[in-house]
Amino acid sequence: MKHPTSRMLHAYWERLRGERAAPERAEIEPGEIRHLLADSLILELDMAAREATIRLAGTRVCALYGQELKGAPFSRLWGSQAPDPWRIVEIVASDTLGVVAGLRATNTAGEEADLELLLLPLRHRGRTQVRALGTLSLDGAPHWIGLRPLVQADTASLRILPSRRPEAGPPARPAVRTGAGYPGPVRRGHLLVHAGGRI
Repeated sequence: MKHPTSRMLHAYWERLRGERAAPERAEIEPGEIRHLLADSLILELDMAAREATIRLAGTRVCALYGQELKGAPFSRLWGSQAPDPWRIVEIVASDTLGVVAGLRATNTAGEEADLELLLLPLRHRGRTQVRALGTLSLDGAPHWIGLRPLVQADTASLRILPSRRPEAGPPARPAVRTGAGYPGPVRRGHLLVHAGGRI
């Protein structure tokens, strides 16, 4: 994450969720992240229909596009000609993982701006895969922002944030020591990785 807004929201989200996969939507206190609200997004997810709708968009996010984005499809951030960004939503909802995407956006005059999108899973009334929290932050301050709205964007980079929560599962079998300094198995997602020797 390059943008300070992304890092601050991610730290807040991490603190709220604790050992859980994701915090509850009701636990988000706007007053605690008031300096991030203008760049924030909340999405409503419909996994069956493969749709994501913007339920809440901050004032700076709406200003970038020159319109109110509440109720708009999430794909509106990319524009009508862009490929469907559902894969980003699917990673967040299905795998309960955060995603950071770099977007290269253009306005009505063809001028470009770089954006950073952070998307994090939320639970809503005990249910997963129904909400996501995020920020859309502008890199720099182009002189035309607020005058000419963004109309198109391409995903320039995509990174899945590592899970820091302990994974559930059966306890690992004791490892046979192969020499001094053997660190033991390390859990990576749903896999258990053992240190290897030289061949």
